[in-house]
Amino acid sequence: MKLGSRALVVAMVLGTAVSGLAATGTAIALDAQGAAPVRWTKCADDVLASIPEPQRARVSCAQHPVPLDHRKPRGERITLALMKSPATDQANRIGSLFLNPGGPGGAGLRYAAYGSSFFQPEVMARFDLIGFDPRGVGRSSPLRCFETQEEADAVFGRMSSIPVTRAEIRDTMRATEDYTDACRRTAGPLLAHMSTEDVARDLDLLRQGVGDRTLNYVGFSYGTLLGATYANVFPHRSRALVLDGNVDPALRTSNGAEYDRQRAQGFELALDAFLKRCDAEGDKCAYSDGDPRAKFDEVRDALRKGPITLPSGEVVTHAGYVGRVTSDLYAPARFKALAAWLQAIYGVLHPSAALSAQEVPAPTPPLANKHGLADVRAGVAGDAEYLADDSYYGVNCTDKPFVRVPELFPALAAKWERESPTFGRQQAAADLLTCASWPVRHPDRYAGPWHRHTPNPVLVVGNYYDPATQYKFSQRMARQLGNARLLTVDAFGHCILGDSAGVDTAVTDYLVNLKAPANGQVFQPNTQPF
Repeated sequence: MKLGSRALVVAMVLGTAVSGLAATGTAIALDAQGAAPVRWTKCADDVLASIPEPQRARVSCAQHPVPLDHRKPRGERITLALMKSPATDQANRIGSLFLNPGGPGGAGLRYAAYGSSFFQPEVMARFDLIGFDPRGVGRSSPLRCFETQEEADAVFGRMSSIPVTRAEIRDTMRATEDYTDACRRTAGPLLAHMSTEDVARDLDLLRQGVGDRTLNYVGFSYGTLLGATYANVFPHRSRALVLDGNVDPALRTSNGAEYDRQRAQGFELALDAFLKRCDAEGDKCAYSDGDPRAKFDEVRDALRKGPITLPSGEVVTHAGYVGRVTSDLYAPARFKALAAWLQAIYGVLHPSAALSAQEVPAPTPPLANKHGLADVRAGVAGDAEYLADDSYYGVNCTDKPFVRVPELFPALAAKWERESPTFGRQQAAADLLTCASWPVRHPDRYAGPWHRHTPNPVLVVGNYYDPATQYKFSQRMARQLGNARLLTVDAFGHCILGDSAGVDTAVTDYLVNLKAPANGQVFQPNTQPF
């Protein structure tokens, strides 16, 4: 359904909903604030099937209209998908707690059903947990650059996630321009309204729509930029904001290339810490025999010349090697398996160091693409409908300024690779390349100031060895915000809520009682990677 026809349907539904509540005090109060009340209904069957069974009878869902362009509040509308898991102690309910999983492009709808993964019971007792897909994402008027899966395959199939050879670089650059041209032709008017500020304004309407006077919010990864934007656009409407795994908002919105260059450096720091921890753990880590750092670099450089086949039959390419390491650094629970896999690859080059057949890990399926490219489906016959969305670049190419000269990519990729030998080229092949030809040339976005004072401190949480948002980004976030407290965790992995009892207790006290913890505390994770 195109945006215009969807807007007509929404307008009809909205008219019915408002007329039914027109006499209530809640509806009158919401109308005065310029927001319609959220209408909760039964969730779709496929949504219910994807959440834990005990939650299925508790949750409710909504499709809520917001302006396509917030400068034209009575103009065209899009709809946002929400899910609510109600507070278990309704008599002492504080309000709603909105959740964002990051990305950008992360679908947050189902997060409402997974509160126990992140929060202590008191948080779930006192707050309705609300997950939502941000605009352009998942079930919220998805931004799509293709009409069929075959069109997407034809473009993405010519890209390399880490283009090294001249042919790979040429093909990836041409395919990237075809991709951004497809977005220009197909994505429609939503393409010009994908900024984080747009999402923050949507979030404020959702806050009003559930009847809360002020916002309670937890954001992970990119969700920290959304939280920081809200805190500065609507500082006096912010009650309690928790930001876990932080971006550097000022750098991200002023110099996209430098921000991504430092992201690559963050992955290098996390990898180096992983290899050093493996070495220190001895027999607990399958990769500890010898010098893990030297072994890793030797294999990486060998893979640049050609693939390596494991005894299991798994073929490991350079891109696959870097891609799996990138993904596994997000989750310390995968470190032991990652170490065994690395040792199995090294054993092909050095048979005397090979693991026994019983120790060789089984091939693992590829993890979610961390760069936000569409999940291209293979083997689908006919003109299959394109069901992915292109919100990752829709947001990043709006928020992050880049020089619009795609021809700079080969030289910059080589420079970043010299600085960050494992992750530099991969990072350059994402936003730096794609945003150089993104069709929205002068986006309307929020780029600061970041120091507006919220009534209560914003709680900033960062891990020492977070690969995707390195620790100094959390330090900068805390310094840039006008009123913030920083909690540090001596931990690996991306984000920490639910995995550090000390942090979780501090977050509970903050959300429930508005008791901000002392600044600068350092906590430990619940479990260690080995």
